[in-house]
Formats: sequence, structure tokens, C-alpha cells
Amino acid sequence: MSVRGDKTRKDILEKAYGLFAEKGFKDVTMKDICEQTGLSRGGLYRHYESTEQIFLEIVNSFSDRQKVEISSKIERRIPAVTILEEELSGYVKEMLDCENSLSLALCEFFSDPAVSKTDNSVMRQYEGSKSAWMELISYGTRTKEFCCENPEAVFHLIVFAYQGVRMYSRMMKMEKDIPDQIVNEIKRLLLPEEVGHE
Repeated sequence: MSVRGDKTRKDILEKAYGLFAEKGFKDVTMKDICEQTGLSRGGLYRHYESTEQIFLEIVNSFSDRQKVEISSKIERRIPAVTILEEELSGYVKEMLDCENSLSLALCEFFSDPAVSKTDNSVMRQYEGSKSAWMELISYGTRTKEFCCENPEAVFHLIVFAYQGVRMYSRMMKMEKDIPDQIVNEIKRLLLPEEVGHE
């Protein structure tokens, strides 16, 4: 695809993300995306056939991006504690940003029985995120920055607490201390006591 075509696709995905975060999945139409991007219907359909296709590309890009970012930092030998701080800081910011949460759209899309039987994007996202976090935890354990008895349990705390807060933030005001408590507990489970409680 041309540079211009790539730029157009990126713009479509960014604008569609905003629409899905605001309205959920079911209430977003191709017409909405045309209006938001300024593309004609033909222009939009040159890139995407449906809102489903656009939404899935957005969803599938999350875990891919996280995996690449974490792997790249490990290859550059950035300390595991620094990577952990950066990832958790991003999670806190996202947990408090209910305006840009796709939680409602994800529930609407994947609760459709037709979708849940034919699409494995949720499992793919889960596995991609798990792979990224397990790589980071393993790296931190090798460098002796982390002291972790059960890496999989820590990952589950991370992913399900994060998603739970994202969902609840759509329905109630989320106080800053809730994400902070979650992050502090994750650090307590990963970092040696003398580091985790400084």
C-alpha cells in the first residue's frame, strides 16, 4: 500500500477508535466513520468493508503493539523495573481515562454469539498480552530485579484488574487511588521486598 494509503488507514482507525469509545460498537456505522474522516463511502470502502473489520484491526493491534514494545526494550537491555514502571504508568493513565475506553464496544462486539463462535480476537489479545508480560517477568527474574513466585497469577491480576477498572470506569467515577492500589499490589508481587517497599 502507498504511503498515502497507509496514512488514510491510520486516520480511519484513529477516528473510528474515538467513535467506538464514545458510542460502543453497535451504534457506530460506516456513515459515522465517513463523516468523522471526511471520506466518501467509496473512499472508506476502498480500505475497509465493514465496521467489524475496522474494529477487529483496532483490537488486534493492541497486543501486537505491546509485545513489540516490550521485546524491543528488553533487546536494548532497559532495566526490567523501568519497563514495568512504564507499562504500569500507562495502565494507570488508561484506567482513569473512561472517555477513551473500548470496554463497552468490546463487550457488545464479542457478546454477539455469531462473533464469539467465529472470531478468536479476544483470545488472541489475551495470549499476546500474556506473552509480552511473561517475557518481561522472565527477563526481570533473570536480571534478579524481580522475585516472582507465580508469574501467571501476576499476569492475571494485571490483565483482569486493568480490564475490570476500564469497564467500571464507564459506569462510575474512578478514584485515582484504585488504579494506584492495583499497581502497588502488582509491584509488591514482583519486586524484592527491599525494592518494593522503599
